[in-house]
Amino acid sequence: MLRRGMILVFSVLLLLSGSMTVFAAGKTGEGATPSGIPLAGLEAFVDNYVKEYIGQKTVGASVVMVKDGQVVLSKGYGFADVEQQIPVSPDTVMEWGSISKLAVWTSVIQLAEQGKLDLNQDIRSYLPPDFLTRLKYSEPVTMLNLMNHNAGFEEYMFDMAYQSPEEVQSLEAGLRLAQPAQIFRPGEVVAYSNYGNSLAAYIVELISGQPYHDYVQEHIFEPLGMQDSIAYSVVEDRPELLEHKAKGYFFEEEGSFTQGSWNYMSMYPNGGNNGTAEDLAKFAMAFMPAAGEQSPLFEKPETLENMLARSYSTAEGMPGIAHGFWEYPGTLRTLGHGGNTIAFATNLQIVPEDRFAVIIMTNQAGESNIVHGLTKEIVGMRELTETVDLPDTSEVQGEFMAARRPGYGFMKLFPYLTLMKLKPQGENQLQVSLAGMTGSYQQVEPYLYQKVGGDSALDVWPMLYAKMGDGKVEAISVYTSDYLPLPAGRTMPVLIINAVLAVLAVAYFIISPFVLLVQAVLKKRRASRHSVSGAGSRRLVTCLSLTGTGIVANNLILALRMLSNNERAYSEVYPQLVINYVLTGLAVLFVAALLISWTSKRSALTVRDKRAAILPIVMIAVLAGLLVFWQFYS
Repeated sequence: MLRRGMILVFSVLLLLSGSMTVFAAGKTGEGATPSGIPLAGLEAFVDNYVKEYIGQKTVGASVVMVKDGQVVLSKGYGFADVEQQIPVSPDTVMEWGSISKLAVWTSVIQLAEQGKLDLNQDIRSYLPPDFLTRLKYSEPVTMLNLMNHNAGFEEYMFDMAYQSPEEVQSLEAGLRLAQPAQIFRPGEVVAYSNYGNSLAAYIVELISGQPYHDYVQEHIFEPLGMQDSIAYSVVEDRPELLEHKAKGYFFEEEGSFTQGSWNYMSMYPNGGNNGTAEDLAKFAMAFMPAAGEQSPLFEKPETLENMLARSYSTAEGMPGIAHGFWEYPGTLRTLGHGGNTIAFATNLQIVPEDRFAVIIMTNQAGESNIVHGLTKEIVGMRELTETVDLPDTSEVQGEFMAARRPGYGFMKLFPYLTLMKLKPQGENQLQVSLAGMTGSYQQVEPYLYQKVGGDSALDVWPMLYAKMGDGKVEAISVYTSDYLPLPAGRTMPVLIINAVLAVLAVAYFIISPFVLLVQAVLKKRRASRHSVSGAGSRRLVTCLSLTGTGIVANNLILALRMLSNNERAYSEVYPQLVINYVLTGLAVLFVAALLISWTSKRSALTVRDKRAAILPIVMIAVLAGLLVFWQFYS
């Protein structure tokens, strides 16, 4: 009992205090974080902050901070493997998520510096002629468009990530398999694009003559001494890293987590890197060399300066993007990138003016309390300014849908289920609602709002800006993407009518089998004089109703599958689309047979029999119409 108790105490201490802390000698008593936290008290501050979440809302986290080119804090919290009680430590390997994109943009800038690539050149000049066959507009798509996420690509939802390494194909094959349509004119709308980033990495492959992950290893990881990282999603290729890779988890309820899968990608450059937080710290430091020193990533000092300069923003006060780095409204100018995979969440932010960086990696899907909450505490937020004559917040209220969305196929329904809703909340404040989350945003400049409260998950959107035109909202910019007004054919009244019709059709076809069963039992108990004369028609009505039930069941299963795991190959859902065709075809045949039987001169159908067939015919027409409207056949 005593031994078991000591093990329990030791496990709790590991959970709360994490792994060994590493400080830069002679630096712990000097300086402060950008938000003003003294470095001497930094560890205590972080310990106190994370103890509210670790083990309760967050499985594990690796936190590294650097100042003036040296690590000032490196510590693990919680568990890398809950089942085996293995704590997070400095050598714990986690998935970078979209922080991986920064390695792509760094590679692009290296090649641009060497004159091998022009950021303003149409990327089709670098690609084989059979690439990008789904472009809608004639305007060139440039590398700068890819860096600014405004090339106009839709969000193609399939074949982005897999749950086993066997499914991974080459980068080129992945790009060809998941090619998106272009639904916006280049440069007009920001719609965060994983495909665009991986396409840029493929161009790096073509220009350099090396597989992208080999290029990164040679030109980024090795020069920076990043020995514990790999620019690839299949860590099994590096057994020494695989041994230290954390398991990923999903939050279930307070103190309860379930294991998720690792992330495997053919288009791995946009989110497939794996490595330690300390390696990411080396990467971050390369963008903040000391005065008079040269970044090991570039040959000329002005290259780094140009890369970190703003390349796009919707408004002067709104954070924009700096050649792939997203700006953050910290106390000082802050740049970085967050990341999410199937079961990991990460964040990297650098403050070049202060030569400070914070890296947070967690082995939990969608974690925000530490990933975004702690980041905000460390880098701070710029002070709210009092501005007079601000426009009324009611000007920007309404419902908006993400520009980052599928343009075709049944998944185009998804953005309509997660609309952003804005409504006034007191003087100069907006309430932002999205997917069950709410946040309060204070207007700090005309049409520019800063988050002041609400769910921590919305900390990923510290500010939003309403772009106005002719007194109407043209777009709501929220950091990494735009939200747009609902299109003319899918306004709220249209959506409400669709929802009502869907509820009626689904309810009818779920209930109808039970009604038919009851009717069959009752008819067996009593002899009906109409049992023979209308038998054929009633069988057709029964078949039609059951076919409708089959269509509803097929699409409910499809919806549940996508909600439980949207990281699927298109080949996984294609059979269900075929089933839609088959069942709808059967329904058409049954309806035709009913109509023929009605018009036949030898028909013995009663008025009652005909009336009984009208409702299922109407409901099947409604159901098929909805499936056509939302493209559940493609």
